[in-house]
Amino acid sequence: MENNTSLQQQLLDAGVHFGHLKKKWNPKMLPYIFAEKKGIHIIDLNKTVDCLQETAAALKQIARSGRKILFVGTKKQAKDIVQECAQRVGMPFVTERWLGGMLTNFLTIRKSVKKMQSIEKMLGDGSFDSITKKERLTLSRDKDKMEKVLGGIAQLGRVPAALFLVDIGHEHIALAEAKRLGIQTFGLVDTNCDPNKVDFPIPANDDATKSITILVNYITAAIAEGLAERQAAKEDDVEEMTDDEKERKAAKLLAEAEAEGGKGGGRRGGPGGGGGARRRTPTRR
Repeated sequence: MENNTSLQQQLLDAGVHFGHLKKKWNPKMLPYIFAEKKGIHIIDLNKTVDCLQETAAALKQIARSGRKILFVGTKKQAKDIVQECAQRVGMPFVTERWLGGMLTNFLTIRKSVKKMQSIEKMLGDGSFDSITKKERLTLSRDKDKMEKVLGGIAQLGRVPAALFLVDIGHEHIALAEAKRLGIQTFGLVDTNCDPNKVDFPIPANDDATKSITILVNYITAAIAEGLAERQAAKEDDVEEMTDDEKERKAAKLLAEAEAEGGKGGGRRGGPGGGGGARRRTPTRR
């Protein structure tokens, strides 16, 4: 409980409880609103802590199972922290602009990523030395533009298992695409949004940098734990597998030795002991 209290205090200090003006509210957020103060809704931090811990536990399990979580935060206050946290746990991210069809038309997006990577490779290995300076400059600019928008999902080989969104209202296109594909959604929900649109809402101030930072860091720490547990489990499996392999190898060698012994016995028993001499010759070499 103490841990919860200290977390609640940290959230309070970061201003996570400040919602929007009363006139901008979404009535579906009523269960998460604690009070109204000077025309501004105050979010119930008890609910925020519960939802945050529930979300963190679910995302930790997804990370532990080896699936990908796509971080989405294209608003100015969220960009840097979302990118930094996603990179820390090796997860894909979108912080510049959500391209329509980034999930629903994933194959086309993958083609663009491959094009970007091939330009990058060719610029690096000198394949473009024969082209003019102007053409090289144009290609470099194209690559930089694509890098800005697609750089965060360059290593994403398939559609992610989950989306973590900062401000579900701002990222409504990403949310709609995830819903259409049945991808699990997690997100920060302010008092002007509908919490029922995401599978795991976190009622919180999604406009203040401090608030976004503390919440995204908390989620990232949970994902890092899941990844660490996955790695530990993998190492245990390798150790166990090694022991099994040793046993199998020993059994195989024993069987081979027995078979060899059987063959040798046949030869010695048969006429012409020279067979045995011939068999031994290679071993001397």
